[in-house]
Amino acid sequence: MAEVTVKQLADVVGVSVERLLTQMQEAGINGKNEESGVSENERQALLAFLKRSHGEASDEGEPKKITLKRKTTSQLKVSGASGKKKTVNVEVRKTRTYVKRDAAEDQQAAEQAKLQAEREEQQRREEEERRIEEERRLAAEQEKAKQEEERRKQEQANAAAKAAQAEASNKKPAAAKPQPKPAAAAPAKEAAPKQFRDAPKQPARGNKGRNDRNARGGKPGDDRNRRGGKLSRNKNARGNSRPQHHTGEHGFKEPTAPIVHEVSIPESITVAELAKKMSVKAAEVIKVMFKMGAMATINQVIDQDTAILLVEEMGHKPKALQENAVEEALIESMHQAEGEQISRAPIVTVMGHVDHGKTSLLDYIRRTRVAAGESGGITQHIGAYHVETDNGMVTFLDTPGHAAFTAMRARGAKLTDIVILVVAADDGVMPQTEEAVQHAKAAGVPLVIAVNKVDKEEADPDRVKNELAQRDVIPEEWGGDVQFVHVSAKTGEGVDALLEAVLLQAEILELTAVNDAPGQGVVVESRLDKGRGPVATLLVQSGTLRKGDIVLAGLHYGRIRAMLDENGKPVDEAGPAIPVEILGLDGTPSAGDEFTMVSNEKKAREVALFRQGKYREVKLARQQQAKLENLFANMQAGDVKSLNIILKADVRGSLEALSTALEDLSTEEVKVNIVSSGVGGIAETDANLALASSAIMIGFNVRADSQAKVVIEREEIELRYYSVIYDIIDDVKQAMGGLLSPEYREEIVGVAEVRDVFRSPKIGAVAGCMVTEGIMYRNKRIRVLRDNIVIYEGELESLRRFKDVVNEVRQGMECGIGVKNYNDVKVGDQIEVFDTVEVQRTL
Repeated sequence: MAEVTVKQLADVVGVSVERLLTQMQEAGINGKNEESGVSENERQALLAFLKRSHGEASDEGEPKKITLKRKTTSQLKVSGASGKKKTVNVEVRKTRTYVKRDAAEDQQAAEQAKLQAEREEQQRREEEERRIEEERRLAAEQEKAKQEEERRKQEQANAAAKAAQAEASNKKPAAAKPQPKPAAAAPAKEAAPKQFRDAPKQPARGNKGRNDRNARGGKPGDDRNRRGGKLSRNKNARGNSRPQHHTGEHGFKEPTAPIVHEVSIPESITVAELAKKMSVKAAEVIKVMFKMGAMATINQVIDQDTAILLVEEMGHKPKALQENAVEEALIESMHQAEGEQISRAPIVTVMGHVDHGKTSLLDYIRRTRVAAGESGGITQHIGAYHVETDNGMVTFLDTPGHAAFTAMRARGAKLTDIVILVVAADDGVMPQTEEAVQHAKAAGVPLVIAVNKVDKEEADPDRVKNELAQRDVIPEEWGGDVQFVHVSAKTGEGVDALLEAVLLQAEILELTAVNDAPGQGVVVESRLDKGRGPVATLLVQSGTLRKGDIVLAGLHYGRIRAMLDENGKPVDEAGPAIPVEILGLDGTPSAGDEFTMVSNEKKAREVALFRQGKYREVKLARQQQAKLENLFANMQAGDVKSLNIILKADVRGSLEALSTALEDLSTEEVKVNIVSSGVGGIAETDANLALASSAIMIGFNVRADSQAKVVIEREEIELRYYSVIYDIIDDVKQAMGGLLSPEYREEIVGVAEVRDVFRSPKIGAVAGCMVTEGIMYRNKRIRVLRDNIVIYEGELESLRRFKDVVNEVRQGMECGIGVKNYNDVKVGDQIEVFDTVEVQRTL
């Protein structure tokens, strides 16, 4: 290339002449002006300098840093000078530079982190030793104080006994004792109130204090009375020490006319709250209701029309609130609590087909074994996990992959920021995989594809790309916008790259949330715990949720009595993108319900009652419609058989999925009618309802209590226990279809109660049990129950009677049981032995 001038080079490069001259001076090329020539060597030197300044090494060809630019355009409506609004386009340009550190810097940072960890561990040990020493010192001081208190009480008791003995020995008749002549100040002293007579005497303050008191004409007792502030100077001068009351009119005056209040009346209100709004006693309201012909109690809830008539009858002005006024007021208060937006961690949902490795992949990330605790090795609940990675914090949602959990997966896609779609490299795209793609696209959530099981010999990642590309999921290598990462949940291959891809996607989204505001979010799951009551898993989306806050979740409300993280450890607060379990709600909200923190309990109860009333109205309308539809259908089609079912499950999400799946099995010949459904163990009321409605009882990971067992055995009600949802659907489908092929059903053949737990060096925990029902067999499978809920399923390690190994132990006998691969057996647990039996089915 021929020699060019500085001005010509600036025109070719596209920069100003001044900028080019400045860069040439920084590169060491001096003495140039606008018309100076630039040789080939000078141009190469300038190019090498510019590469170095932008992070590219000339010898290696690999950049040390990279700069990304992003441009977004939004519209803003503003008012013009004439008052009309106009739309203005606002363009925001952002630049971010990433610098790559070399190996020496990484090694130095790792060494510094290791030293910092050692220092923190040393500091923690020292603090622990100081705490133990302080506790010992406090215990010694408390023991010493306790001994001193006992000694003092003993001395007081001895002194009181001696005084009583001396008084009894010196006591004489009252007539023989001469009465001394009272002094001048005696009447005032005797007449002084008790609080002044019993006051300890003040020490002498010198002659000056006495002279001043005598000069004012007072007596020694008058000074104390004056300091008490209850006696006037004139009364003290006369020697009378009674308290002086103000003379005048009373502060309260009876109103001359009745006060008329404007009473706001919601959709429903209790009698006590209505009386409070009218500033009258609740008894007066109940009396007026009796006169109007309505009997009510103080806590009874009355509707809006009745409350309006009652308020008018008592002479006040009613003001009926709109139907959604309570909800609108709550939403308005939530908007007023908005604050400054700060960055937050991403919420990632792991989705995919059954047995494609979703939970195993998440299990590798958080270093626990979740899949091992699930029945049949599958996930049947939505789990929320808060994970700290090397690249930052991520919140994961693990959703089930079976077809029955479509609604649960749909809820998972709605409350997430990023979706990791797990596809097995040896299986390809399956129906639930395609469904997950549809849910993610409908929610507008970006996808990251994790091609799992690439370590298998039959793995074919290109097949996964081709099948997903046919469903409009285009990889980045093919010009699309979806990241594909090859991973192995078994070996851990590609897991770090997957986390980097997720965090890169989260950085592009620029996720923010309000931290200093009332907590709001979504209910992930809820269940009924026998010892703790309703337990709800919440995912905070904005604000901060604290222990003691009043929470409104769907149809239920309550004050947070305890807050736990995903590992069961208590926490005091949870910020955005943090999942927690809370205790204190008055019921189990549905999975997917929104929750919010409310300022006071009265407002929360009012909104919850309003929502419950609307829910009952909708449910009643559906029942009436279903009855009419069934009536006309039965008239047209004749007698239609129905299969009545009472369904009880351990958590709310599984209950909803089961109810939907069973109702979808209905056909024209046989209808599935779910008479009752709920969360928790099977109670006596459920057994009585099954008896009255001739229903089959199904327990999903729950058991019947002792009262319910008595009714079930006496009335011979059919009760089936399940731990895998597929078995319930298959059994109901086969029963409805009238298939005559045999089925395999689990039958409980023996139950033993754990009375004590011993430790064995060979086996581990050995449970000393009493067989309460049936026979315990050594060669059959078992389940461990705690509070009628299944916590482990496996087999026996050993069954002993005294020191002998036996094959069976009958009811009423004691035995020692060792559970294989499980050492968390506690006193009070139940170990049940079940057998798989073949039963001939009839329609």
